[in-house]
Amino acid sequence: MTRLIFLGIESSCDDSAAAVLRQDGDGPPEILSSVVEGQTKLHAAFGGVVPEIAARAHAERLDGCVEQALELAGISLAEVDGIAVTSGPGLIGGVLSGVMLAKGLAAGSGKPLIGVNHLAGHALTPRLTDATPFPYLMLLASGGHCQFLITHAADRFQRLGGTIDDAPGEAFDKTAKLLGLPQPGGPSVEAEASLGEPDRFHFPRPLLDRPGCDLSFSGLKTALLRARDALVAQKGGITVQDRRDLCAGFQQAVADVLAEKTRRAIALYLALEPAEPVLAVAGGVAANGKIRALLETVCAKSGITFIAPPLRLCTDNAAMIAWAGIERFRAGINDADDLVARPRWPLDATASPMIGSGKKGAKA
Repeated sequence: MTRLIFLGIESSCDDSAAAVLRQDGDGPPEILSSVVEGQTKLHAAFGGVVPEIAARAHAERLDGCVEQALELAGISLAEVDGIAVTSGPGLIGGVLSGVMLAKGLAAGSGKPLIGVNHLAGHALTPRLTDATPFPYLMLLASGGHCQFLITHAADRFQRLGGTIDDAPGEAFDKTAKLLGLPQPGGPSVEAEASLGEPDRFHFPRPLLDRPGCDLSFSGLKTALLRARDALVAQKGGITVQDRRDLCAGFQQAVADVLAEKTRRAIALYLALEPAEPVLAVAGGVAANGKIRALLETVCAKSGITFIAPPLRLCTDNAAMIAWAGIERFRAGINDADDLVARPRWPLDATASPMIGSGKKGAKA
């Protein structure tokens, strides 16, 4: 196998990112550069990501991210062997910004163009960081998605279950908003929870009374809202300690649900008798220390290896897109002629839609 150098571009939500990755033959890949420009300040006043603002920021910043990534890697566009870009799912304005830039770069340089499913980028990250062999179990938990996947190959994923409403990251963001904490909500809630008492409020553990690996976090968010409102009605407001305890109880409930559903997913995965059983986690929620610790305990009791990529590769980045592009390119895929931006793009096309579908296809 020959050396490959790929440029990756990511713009599915509110991070503009570009990266350059090199792999010599079948050796370990090397991230030559990774540039991520966040948009937290642009959206801070709105309590969440505004799609129109995000799309405009991507259009203004992506070319600069690409220039910086190439400069930091010490190579020119002519030395790149291919270009990989997130072509869905995500906020369509941002996805379009990345796809159009990548198409222009590919057309001008004559380089192969590979479209990457953003979720596949996360799901393949354990192979980038740990050379994890197929098949492995993947928990993808982020602001917009939460799924248990068996990753059989770079382009074959089997969904065991997922969220039927709010993803956990979305629930963290909404909880932060309800409690007046800054966005992004995950780190804010975790910081408050570290100083709180998780047993003070008794929040539900949704869907644990039903079989399977599907998840639900919408009702948990509503339970927190009612607990907050009850405190306000009783005392005229909430104290700092009230807020910390609410965060701790909410975080513990999310962690407990993910831990139990992970046990069930592991049982289904082990039925395949993998030679080297692994559970890997990725996505922004994987950065939560409480959740990670519980998942590590579940894996230790189940006798399988737990892998969590570095935090910088758990959140949105272009290095994972470049790596997924290399994996797809080595499989003979080239999307230069028919690449389109897709707001919806389920990884497991054979599975029933989790949250319904419409003219644009299944949401997840």
